[in-house]
Amino acid sequence: MNTSVILAAVAAVLASAASAQAQTTPAAPPVNHGPAIAGVCIVSLDGAIGSSTVGKYVQTRLQQIAQQVQTELSAEQTAIQNEAKTLDAQKATLDQGAFDQKNATLQVRAAALQRKAQLRERELQATQQKALGRVGQELEPVIRSSYQQAKCTVLIQRDAVVLANPAMDITTSVITGLNAKITQFAFDRERLDQAAPAPAAAAPAPAQPARRP
Repeated sequence: MNTSVILAAVAAVLASAASAQAQTTPAAPPVNHGPAIAGVCIVSLDGAIGSSTVGKYVQTRLQQIAQQVQTELSAEQTAIQNEAKTLDAQKATLDQGAFDQKNATLQVRAAALQRKAQLRERELQATQQKALGRVGQELEPVIRSSYQQAKCTVLIQRDAVVLANPAMDITTSVITGLNAKITQFAFDRERLDQAAPAPAAAAPAPAQPARRP
């Protein structure tokens, strides 16, 4: 089993991470923009999250949690592989019944590990969604505040335009506001293997009066 599938759960975390990394492509030639349009503003949500302190913290924390999961699964995988090698070396000296029993036990453990890996992947996805949801909650009022401060009439997501006058971009203001509001918050891996509460027993039906003949 390849435990690298676990890290795939956080490969897409914070789509803005790409915009926060150093660009390797050649710099585009300068553009002479026309005058800024009064009331029209632009914001990059990915850029605001990826460049903010809390966004970078969430990305780092998710990577830490993913690494913890990978370490856990790798240890179990290695133990099973080592026992499989030992059993294979003993095949010539074990009777067929004993060998089959030990081999079946290893197969059960390997299947259980595969199920655990799938569970951990879902947990990492749930953790990412919850963490980014928290960032989104913190970001929404900051965007509204920056919108009002800039006296915007309409706010456009930067991904929806090809080029625009930078004077219309309020992303920097949003980043500053988000950094002033929050820089980090505690979170851990979501647990999806908790036993669901047993359904409440149905109340007994009231006794019906006996019918008279």
